[in-house]
Amino acid sequence: MSGRVKKIILLALATVLFVAVSPIQRALNRDRERLGLTRIEPLENAPPVLAFTTVALGGFRGLIANALWIRATDLQDEDKFFEHSQLADLITKLEPHFVQVWLVQAWNMAYNISVKFKDKEDRWRWVERGIELLRDDGLRFNPNETLIYRELAWFFQHKMGANLDDWHNFYKQSWANEMAVVFAKKAPDLEEMINPQTDDAKMRAKLLREKYKMDPVFMKEVNTLNGPLDWRLPEAHAIYWASVGLQKAKENPTRTKADDLIQLRRAVYQSMQMSFQRGRMVANPFNKTFELGPNIDIIPKVSAAYEQAMVEDAQNADHIATAHRNFLREAVYTLYGHNRIADAARWYKYLGEKYPNKTIIDGDPNSYPRNVTLEEYAMACLKVDVSETNNAKIQARIEELLIRAFLDLTIGENERSAGYRGLARLLRSTYLKETTVRPDALRIAPIEEIENKILDRMLDPKGEMPFEVRAVLRAQTGRPPEEAAPADTGTNAPALK
Repeated sequence: MSGRVKKIILLALATVLFVAVSPIQRALNRDRERLGLTRIEPLENAPPVLAFTTVALGGFRGLIANALWIRATDLQDEDKFFEHSQLADLITKLEPHFVQVWLVQAWNMAYNISVKFKDKEDRWRWVERGIELLRDDGLRFNPNETLIYRELAWFFQHKMGANLDDWHNFYKQSWANEMAVVFAKKAPDLEEMINPQTDDAKMRAKLLREKYKMDPVFMKEVNTLNGPLDWRLPEAHAIYWASVGLQKAKENPTRTKADDLIQLRRAVYQSMQMSFQRGRMVANPFNKTFELGPNIDIIPKVSAAYEQAMVEDAQNADHIATAHRNFLREAVYTLYGHNRIADAARWYKYLGEKYPNKTIIDGDPNSYPRNVTLEEYAMACLKVDVSETNNAKIQARIEELLIRAFLDLTIGENERSAGYRGLARLLRSTYLKETTVRPDALRIAPIEEIENKILDRMLDPKGEMPFEVRAVLRAQTGRPPEEAAPADTGTNAPALK
């Protein structure tokens, strides 16, 4: 057979094979696209360097990225963080669809590099840079990756929201300052962000959408389902990003793992519990700061979130039930301490119905809800770490409660103030009831005497309390006003930006 004939036969055979393989190739392409193994669609709004690296470099991107990873590790070991940051930017551009790249680089900035700095402002820059890397860049090229939403929610929930970092309060203050700009230094108004009417509102709504990448319409949905939330605090943003992740998972079910859904749901109900514990911002007009108080209005939503999680995560239902029971115990005591006695009684009844065979007082195996009254339970919570035979400790705790009550009066927290005063009276009466040995030696002064002594100390013009605060407290407690205000009121604290 001549060479020419062989070539023709081989060419015909190759043509047949090409035709035969085409259906298989189409099936492989569909599977690769479904599994997210190949990104054949063009990147939208990609910077020139990223477009170049993803198209021109081809398979060499991996080799270059490996070399940059090694160099970045060396720079971090040498504490050369700013050059390291530039390399991290290049690495993410070389591997824009490799999710772990974004997670590792953002975590490194927010957790590892930030703690290398002693200055709180420097730390905050690195924490915020980690958030921005995920939110502004990672989600830009991976809008359906639930892992990025989970990590972003975790940064708000843990790095900014928890108290493990020495400067966590500064992070919260800094974030509140940024959100104060968005919401015009007032309580967040989502309707204003959805339908802005003034030029200023339109500018702030644009800031919310473009800089912080948040949709006020979806924020309202999250607030309705899980709130009311204070959007100046990190817990609300953790709930938001986890909820966006759950929504993306619903839209792309084939690309979502069950474990990812579980972690997103945990971010929601755990952040809701944090919001219950300290999700309400209470402004102090005298020193121009704020304190964080319990968001008791969210209690029904938190309980519902726990119960939903038990259904959706059956494998861990027992652990979630334990967390739910602990939440209900804390909710009952918090409501009681805010003088919401009827609400406390209702949730205490629900606690007994939901977990009838579980003890509610630590160290007392017989303390089931059916055996302990609401007042006895509140008293047991209050007496933690306080011995009922030590009158000095009991009186000190009573004074702490009363001081807290009077301070709450000055900032308009009258309901909580009444709750603290009620707890102080309950603590004293329970102590007297249980002190049967040496009652004269272990006596505690009458509650009115303790209140007057504390008020005299707090209203003393020579004390540390500013004149404006004393004036409000005098008006709230029926004391006569002072004759004249001093020249220097002492209110020079920095304002909340």
